[in-house]
Amino acid sequence: MGDVGKKPYVVAVAIQVIYTGLFVVSKAAFDSGINTYVFIFYRLTAATALLLPLALIISSCRRRSTTPTATPEPTMSCRLLFKLFLYALLGNTFTLNVYNVSLKQTSATVGSAATNSMPVATFLLALLLRMEAVKVRSRSGLGKLAGVAFCVAGVLVIAFYAGPSIRPLANHPVSAHKPRSVSNSAWIRGTFLLLLACTTWSLWIVLQVPLLKEYPNKLMATAMQCLFGALQSFVVAVVVERDFAKWKIGLDIGLLAILYSAFLGTGALMYLQAWCAEMKGPVFVAMWSPLALVFTIICSSFFLGEVVHLGSILGGILLVGGLYSVLWGKSKEKENKITPVVLEERQCQGEGTAVHGKHEEDELTSHV
Repeated sequence: MGDVGKKPYVVAVAIQVIYTGLFVVSKAAFDSGINTYVFIFYRLTAATALLLPLALIISSCRRRSTTPTATPEPTMSCRLLFKLFLYALLGNTFTLNVYNVSLKQTSATVGSAATNSMPVATFLLALLLRMEAVKVRSRSGLGKLAGVAFCVAGVLVIAFYAGPSIRPLANHPVSAHKPRSVSNSAWIRGTFLLLLACTTWSLWIVLQVPLLKEYPNKLMATAMQCLFGALQSFVVAVVVERDFAKWKIGLDIGLLAILYSAFLGTGALMYLQAWCAEMKGPVFVAMWSPLALVFTIICSSFFLGEVVHLGSILGGILLVGGLYSVLWGKSKEKENKITPVVLEERQCQGEGTAVHGKHEEDELTSHV
């Protein structure tokens, strides 16, 4: 039992390690000169090659194993396919392209720090869509609002304050390609593009909830979105990069980044996050994300030779503070919802006991 109890914690740390590798390897590939739009096309194509056959095989096995009385698996209608196409355009094509362009203009550390703003962005979107409510006078509402304030402050600090730099951990980094120098205007633009990418990714996450209620086959839905995203990304990459000589991938960091992001960054992460969320809940998964920031600071400094600025660290701390503040507000709100229900149940039980006692008393009186 002890080993089973530790598994979610080990898996949660493993998820953050995979995220760290995704940030660092992708940044190394971009520093080597690979086009970000071409990279996304190859990444989604490789992810589709992994997930789509697997989804088809599992769906086929389910159809064979189901009994005649069982509920049939929902079919792919034209309306559902169009919806998946639009969600792929938002969550895969737009978000990943914007994120990778901004990652090229900033650093792996900033890219990792920005992901901590996703729960805050998701909360704001849910608030706009009236899926969330804020009670300003309650502690939970104040916690959520404080989280938004921390998040905004963190983005502003990363964008406009560099501060003193910290020397790389290695004088001769593992990556042969040194990080390119970025102008202040490109850094500011990249920071806000990161925030935009995290916001659209959060919107995609919110939209997945009604989608999976309509079509519960999560693996097939993900595979189809990867397929549509690959087709859309191909069109974008062709428009941006028409020199097909630059589409060639050799046995270098670019190929490693494509395979890593497709198999580990898509396939393994999807399974591990779903398993961990099922065991401990989605909040448990989210609360470990600051580990990826710490790991990325160390690994990007050692492997890429990135110069980490104090502003990036302070901004990352503020973003993490915003993350935990929103999660704290959500947990308090959940407690406040549970407590009245428990009291009501106890009150009902008490009334039931009193009524039962009254019936017994009447019975005894009648016998006398």
